[in-house]
Amino acid sequence: MEKPSAPSCERNREPILAVLREHFADRRAVLEIGSGTGQHAVFFAAALPQLEWQASERAENLPGIRAWLDEAALPNTPAPIELDINGAWPARRFDAVFGANILHIMSWAEDQKLYAGLPGILSEDAKLVVYGAFNYGGKFTSESNAAFDAWLKERGALQGIRDFEAVDALAQAAGLRLLEDRAMPSHNRCLVWQRARSSPL
Repeated sequence: MEKPSAPSCERNREPILAVLREHFADRRAVLEIGSGTGQHAVFFAAALPQLEWQASERAENLPGIRAWLDEAALPNTPAPIELDINGAWPARRFDAVFGANILHIMSWAEDQKLYAGLPGILSEDAKLVVYGAFNYGGKFTSESNAAFDAWLKERGALQGIRDFEAVDALAQAAGLRLLEDRAMPSHNRCLVWQRARSSPL
């Protein structure tokens, strides 16, 4: 099949990789939530060979991801798995989770389910990196983000750019503490959280 392609993946992959090189340097197994076309999975897995990069998506998007993975034939990319936030999660734990441009595509209720489900798959000191556009103090950070939000809402009334403060509250409720909020090109951000180690008894 012809591989699906998203131009945004080509534009944002290098800045995201810089963040992952730093925060995933000591990681071993990454779950990518919402792998989309599969382009990020191939690029990041090739650049970070110490990682097992587990792509995941809704069932209808898995064939396109497989096309990218099969062509690249990397040793650290197992077959993509089906993951729908409204369904079952993987029956294993990961020390890293990554997602790009997922929160504004899902509904807020699904965003809540995502963070609520994370503790069940995260190892004790796991890191979470989420890339995308965010509002701060309920305000857009640029005119382009405001236009993007309007475009999202035309596609689906429940889509839209999320408020950083609300998302961070979900992360805190899931036992995650914010490590970094890094500015990225085109008015995007990379948010990095880490699961707090369990307190000794």
